[in-house]
Amino acid sequence: MKLAVLGGGGVRMPAFVRAVLKGGGELFEEIALFEPDPFRRQTTGRLSVELAGALGQPGKVTLTADVEEAFTDADFVFSAIRVGGDRGRVIDEQVALRRGLVGQETTGPGGAAMALRTIPVVLGYCRSLARLAPHAVLINFTNPAGIITQAISLHGGVRAVGVCDTPGGTLRRLGEFLGADWPSVSYEYAGLNHLGWISSLKVDGEERMGELLARYDEVRAFDHRFAAFETATVQRAGAIPTEYVFYYTDPQRYVRGVAQAGSSRGQDVVRLNEELLAGIGRGFEKGDVNDAWANYSLVMGVRHDTYMRTDTEGDNHQGEAREQRGSAGPAQLGTAEIGGYEGVALRVINGLSSERSGQVIVNTRNGHTVDWLAPDDVVEVASLVHQGGIQPLAVTGVPRSARGLVAQVKEYERALVDAAVSGDAGLAEQAMALNPLVPGTTVARELLADYRQEHGADLAYLH
Repeated sequence: MKLAVLGGGGVRMPAFVRAVLKGGGELFEEIALFEPDPFRRQTTGRLSVELAGALGQPGKVTLTADVEEAFTDADFVFSAIRVGGDRGRVIDEQVALRRGLVGQETTGPGGAAMALRTIPVVLGYCRSLARLAPHAVLINFTNPAGIITQAISLHGGVRAVGVCDTPGGTLRRLGEFLGADWPSVSYEYAGLNHLGWISSLKVDGEERMGELLARYDEVRAFDHRFAAFETATVQRAGAIPTEYVFYYTDPQRYVRGVAQAGSSRGQDVVRLNEELLAGIGRGFEKGDVNDAWANYSLVMGVRHDTYMRTDTEGDNHQGEAREQRGSAGPAQLGTAEIGGYEGVALRVINGLSSERSGQVIVNTRNGHTVDWLAPDDVVEVASLVHQGGIQPLAVTGVPRSARGLVAQVKEYERALVDAAVSGDAGLAEQAMALNPLVPGTTVARELLADYRQEHGADLAYLH
């Protein structure tokens, strides 16, 4: 089979390629990375290509600036693009933060701006894919993943499924808290992308959710992402939220945290990415692919370890993260763990392309799984992935207190997709006003005006 990648020069792509080569390399004859930016092709793109040789699979990873070359004869396409780049992320955050609103790349007004400039680009790629490889499956990680998958599902004309590593990562950490081996864990999870809840977690068939709720103070101390939520709030809901629900439950804590830190996550990531790209260049200049990988993995490790720390604690904790990563020594290519979105994507590919069906949390059409949402709404639920397709599993445990929020966010997502497809600026204002983190129509109109001005050509299609 052939795997094509949109965003082949993204900073997470070398880790993705390494994971695919180690965890599913036998599946693919070619992994074709599409990257239009020359500098990214020379840094992260080059690292991905040379990883294949270092892992004993030379020539398997190719790099191109021609999307038709990448798509032709593809069986799967993985999409992880960022329209507007890191600068766009900072704009998304700062326009909202200036008004005391949540400035985050996937939720609130920043997520709306990101979706508006991304949907037309992704749908353009879908038209090319439908022409060049009509039987391919598009696996979407492009953020905001739920909204983008919704747009592709309604208007893309290709087979698509959305993936995110947040739910699986949350479940694994809860399993680790309980001292359980992952194969012994079963669960129930449902919601929308970056707005989901775990309502059941069993170990060897025994329900442990009651214990997790009763011990939630300990869970909060176990991992900083769980500390984003008050114990009483979680216990009343009777389910454990994934970390992005924090932006809805305590938006002012986030705004104050960023002010205290003096820098948003996007601003931190800009600096980290600059360091990462420079480190790859130095590695190749002074050594080889192993040196480039060591520099790359150090910075990516710091990114991982400081995830959401600014937002929830008012401090990015980069100093201690660097110290811990540095003391562990340089990462080796052959020993790095396979996880994150690359692990989710591999499970989807394995399920769809082989006789080994499996359960994976994905973003897919609802059907009748969540009975209070429309059949063609894209939801994030546990699904059975097999050669015949993707079958969402029954959902019974979404907290009653969460249902209104989920319904409102889905209505916002649908309206935003309509605005992006039609190019209607007035509808985009209405959609943004529907977002629970935007206080009404007047503010939505002001936000959109600022986003259109600062994003320039990326939002020029709105009229």
